[in-house]
Amino acid sequence: MKYQRFYEDKKIKCKKREKFMNATMSLEQSKHYPVMLNQILSIISPQHGGTFIDCTFGGGGYSQAILKFPDTKVIAIDRDKLTDKFANNLKKKFPDRFDFFQEKFSNLDKIVKKNLNPRAIIFDLGLSSLQIADQQRGFSFESENFLNMEMGLNARSAYNVVNHLEKKYLATIIKIFGEEKDAKIIANKIDKYRNRKPIKTSQELASIIKDAKKKYSNYKKNPATKTFQAIRIFVNEELTELILGLIEATKLLSKGGILVVVSFHSLEDKIVKSFFKICSNFKSNPSRYFPTKENKSALFELISKKPILPKMEEVKENIRSRSAKLRYVYRNNNNFFYPSEFKNKFLNYIRLEERV
Repeated sequence: MKYQRFYEDKKIKCKKREKFMNATMSLEQSKHYPVMLNQILSIISPQHGGTFIDCTFGGGGYSQAILKFPDTKVIAIDRDKLTDKFANNLKKKFPDRFDFFQEKFSNLDKIVKKNLNPRAIIFDLGLSSLQIADQQRGFSFESENFLNMEMGLNARSAYNVVNHLEKKYLATIIKIFGEEKDAKIIANKIDKYRNRKPIKTSQELASIIKDAKKKYSNYKKNPATKTFQAIRIFVNEELTELILGLIEATKLLSKGGILVVVSFHSLEDKIVKSFFKICSNFKSNPSRYFPTKENKSALFELISKKPILPKMEEVKENIRSRSAKLRYVYRNNNNFFYPSEFKNKFLNYIRLEERV
């Protein structure tokens, strides 16, 4: 089945353009919380100066905090066009020390010079609080606006996926990317509804999923949470972006450069953890009783295998941070080599997201 890449109704596109200003105002009014900011600043030490790359600019929390230190420069990227407002404000304030590009982080090599030698590269994955709060984007379960879930620079929308992707493939996406055990039931229910009429809003979709899982009554989270996550990941090719982004970031780092990643769900953390492990100074032993062997072809020095978690005070202030995991590594002096073992390990995710 040929996948439909664009919206069916041209009027919908016009409405999206008309709502752009309202969406920007919504972003400005929402409070932005850079997750585990103090821990990250402690790791990257901007007080010593240097160039930093913020791969997920969002509301600019990390970039702004780094630029408070006088000898720093920041190159920021974000695929979301609605972050331009925040980027422009920082550019006015720090014209010689801040640059912004609307781009995916898998294309880091296209915007950053190889000999830049950044002190640190930072990824804050997943949705920003600003995107969630913006009802125009369709990320919220309660959104009555058009079902898109697009982070920016997309070839597909959630509307296309929900209404046109074949049922079997939709179930696979929900099962793998959402880790949803009732994927087939949900996909069947969605297919039944969309055969009557198109599913146009996030609120409609959430209601259909809730109906599919109605026999379960004691949910701590919204029953649509995992399915929404799966569709959002597929729409934005988030796992492919992460895999390629980590590789491109590693190419740019020289000895002592720090790669910092904050993830929010198990699939993201699985990819980051695996990348650091495969490319680090130590590899797993077949038995814990064997002596640890040094990996002489490694790209990183791994300080700790365990992630850093947010403090309780931060979780109380920003509930979104409760699922965050922070991992970081230091680049060593070995020449870069393409980590084929890592990419091949997650090739199934890449192929699943490539489906058009």
